[in-house]
Amino acid sequence: MPLRQSIKVATYLAEQKLRGRDKFPLIVELEPLFACNLKCEGCGKIQHPAGVLKQRMPVAQAVGAVLESGAPMVSIAGGEPLMHPQIDEIVRQLTAKRKYVFLCTNAVLLRKKIDKFTPSPYFAFAVHIDGLRERHDESVAKEGVFDEAVAAIKEAKRRGFRVTTNSTFFNTDTPQTVVEVLNYLNDELGVDEMMISPAYAYEKAPDQEHFLGVEQTRELFRKAFAGGNRRRWRLNHSPLFLDFLEGKIDFPCTAWAIPNYSLFGWQRPCYLMSDGYVPTYRELIEETDWDKYGRGKDPRCANCMAHCGYEPTAVLATTGSLKESLRALRETVSGNRG
Repeated sequence: MPLRQSIKVATYLAEQKLRGRDKFPLIVELEPLFACNLKCEGCGKIQHPAGVLKQRMPVAQAVGAVLESGAPMVSIAGGEPLMHPQIDEIVRQLTAKRKYVFLCTNAVLLRKKIDKFTPSPYFAFAVHIDGLRERHDESVAKEGVFDEAVAAIKEAKRRGFRVTTNSTFFNTDTPQTVVEVLNYLNDELGVDEMMISPAYAYEKAPDQEHFLGVEQTRELFRKAFAGGNRRRWRLNHSPLFLDFLEGKIDFPCTAWAIPNYSLFGWQRPCYLMSDGYVPTYRELIEETDWDKYGRGKDPRCANCMAHCGYEPTAVLATTGSLKESLRALRETVSGNRG
């Protein structure tokens, strides 16, 4: 990530340690709506009743939840955030508070809505790209989406916006398909950073057959990262999380570090699983039995290696080790120079 943002996060983590806090948020997953203009096979968000899909979170509620948590970063998801009529105001107010905001989008509406936004070091579009043209359009169940997303990324970059991508991989992927899409995003499209994630089995997702298991995930990324790819790609992950994906190290889940806030409130325990909701962030942290979640504890977590649970663990392990901190700093500086 950009050096300024890295310093902000490192300072925030040091403050939490000085205050003796053992649970705190790194980034809030904010879902101001569940409606979407696509029907992706691996996502179950649009399975909510029609009345819920029509709801839009008020600006004050969305901003208030983030401020309540104190997190330095916000990932605005959904649904499709660009369908929210006041999404630009949510972004404006959060960046005015110097929160780093990632607006996650399938980019279908991005070129139509881009005039509502202003480039800022605190803001980035995070475009979902699951593969090259054929593979991506199959994943989102609609032809032409890949081409529109690429056009939108180019336009956003032309206007001076930071653009990141998020790619989810399934058991139908191979090391070659991973390499192909990341090479394209990194080298040809020139996005600022890329996030990667093994697909998690959303309970309501239409396609339940193609989610990755732990060993499949490790083999997939170990082979995809070979030959210097991992060092060359501008991946927006800590080195230890990438080690985790390859199976070089294992971590417990720290879902409390990336809490989810949606139309229903704060979701237990994470944005991938729903064991109820509470109205305040404090209730989420203090009244959730965090020890019962994670691989080996809850069967729903058995195949999860998603960054929402394990990236925070990797970040905390990095800041707790001088060796790993220096390693992460070297990669951050190298990435910013590149």
